[in-house]
Amino acid sequence: MAKLLIIDDDSKIRLFLSDILEGWGHTISQAATAGEGKALAVKGDFDVVLLDLDLPDENGLHILPDLTKVPSTPEIIIITGTGDIGGAKLAFKYGAWDYIQKPFTIDEVSLPITRALEYRREKSGPSVPVLLNRQGIVGESNAIQNCLDEVARAAISNANVLITGETGTGKELFAKAIHMNSKRAEGDFVAIDCGAIPETLAEESFFGHEKGAFTGADTKRDGVIKQADGGTLFLDEIGDLAPGIQKSLLRTLQEKTIRPLGGKEITVDFRLVAATNRDLAQLIEENAFREDLLFRIQGVEVHLPPLRTRDGDIAEITFNKIPQICSANGTGVKGISPEFMDALSAQRWPGNVRELINVLEFSCASAGSDPTLHPKHLPPEYRTAILDMGSEEGLVERLHEAGSVDDEANFPKLSDHRARAEKKYFEQLIQKAAGDRAEACRLSGISQARLYGLLKKYNLSLFNPFS
Repeated sequence: MAKLLIIDDDSKIRLFLSDILEGWGHTISQAATAGEGKALAVKGDFDVVLLDLDLPDENGLHILPDLTKVPSTPEIIIITGTGDIGGAKLAFKYGAWDYIQKPFTIDEVSLPITRALEYRREKSGPSVPVLLNRQGIVGESNAIQNCLDEVARAAISNANVLITGETGTGKELFAKAIHMNSKRAEGDFVAIDCGAIPETLAEESFFGHEKGAFTGADTKRDGVIKQADGGTLFLDEIGDLAPGIQKSLLRTLQEKTIRPLGGKEITVDFRLVAATNRDLAQLIEENAFREDLLFRIQGVEVHLPPLRTRDGDIAEITFNKIPQICSANGTGVKGISPEFMDALSAQRWPGNVRELINVLEFSCASAGSDPTLHPKHLPPEYRTAILDMGSEEGLVERLHEAGSVDDEANFPKLSDHRARAEKKYFEQLIQKAAGDRAEACRLSGISQARLYGLLKKYNLSLFNPFS
């Protein structure tokens, strides 16, 4: 039978649940605090954890992510008397199986436990190993492995997918991986940048037109949705989609039909994978994005981690890309010095993988015929990263010596440092692109609308002040 762990400071609740579950033949362990429960979960081999949120030493939500990562990966059922809907949403985001509010009846607690155990049995049954086509996705960190697990789960379903993450994290690469590992792999993968479509051309771009639909329409033209019929449509930066086309897209997702300009309604069969680096919930509050559209595109969500959190992947990507870059340039494969890797590891990489690859391309070109890459081959601003990092790390110590750490008003915010790093990135981008808008979008991997928004945020202009 199954093993369950009850983490609750109410002894009566623990006794009540234990009597029920032991009566079913299960083995039960108990903990009255978060610390005790976490320790038992790490050592034990539990199928289900019943977790109270209001614990004496710590809120249960704080240990929930750790509980989902213990070797036995138990299903977590939240049991609480607070009635906090916000807590429930956060619990589900962290992967909780269900959320039960006290007081509860035997039936109310029995059903989710039974379903969770049935799910465990099905999941542990025999399965056919699947070799995932990674489509050039490089990295072996836990963060990227978790994303690949999400890709595998998304690939076996036909649900729409929303990929979120910072600029340059590889959202299109992951979208292609979902397509190539799905039943639609034989169909077309059609990608479009929503931020690059003028609102006046959006309707035609998405739905196409018939011959003679308007002046100059000499031939029939299929829109991107029809082009993706039988395959996958990838909408990059869907947060930049104009409000008018959002409504039309919603209807298409609901009805699976389109009406080309000047034509009749036709049926289409496509899967939507959308991506954004923006907060769609915030856009909904600002009336810039439709909430009902978000519900439609968010069947499965895959969140891509920033490069700075992917332990070991900077080196993995570097060793993978350098030979490719050298081959494309027609030069011999270059060695990589430890100091070069140290300099790369010291960066914050606000532009993520795309920024790293651009730096590697610059370094290979800078090295010319040199057989080994050294820090001298990096762009000058990247060579100072170790010094900059050291000065920021020493900031708190210097403030403490000055007696200002306890002064809450003067204590520097981490967001201030991140904002400075992001502003520095866009200053470098303007310089690299020589003020050219299209080149800046290509290098950074973001849409024109998003680029202008971020430049405005930091009071920057595409005019190159460095030339």
